[in-house]
Amino acid sequence: QVQLVESGGGLVQAGGSLRLSCAASRNIFTSNAMNMDWYRQAPGKQRELVAVLAVGGSTNYADSVKGRFTISRDNAKATMYLQMNSLKPEDTAVYYCHVQGPFTNLWGQGTQVTVSS
Repeated sequence: QVQLVESGGGLVQAGGSLRLSCAASRNIFTSNAMNMDWYRQAPGKQRELVAVLAVGGSTNYADSVKGRFTISRDNAKATMYLQMNSLKPEDTAVYYCHVQGPFTNLWGQGTQVTVSS
């Protein structure tokens, strides 16, 4: 069973930056048939889609993070990333990576991001 392990969360002041990583225990990233996403869930709120890196390489972002967050992948390292700049207190949440393909639907365990004002 492939696992996704996240890292990079933490406490940061508003305006700061963090880079989240999501590493696969086995290299499934060489497949071009995978959609890769980042979601987040704030306390008392539903999980929301933050960024998508689709099959073919196109990206899409939630309006709330557009221009500040960047999703990317490194196939050789079997790792996907979420670069988060100009962080705001409302970005505080648990962030989850997600990989979905024809026979794959994997979630990371989540990493806490806290942005102080």
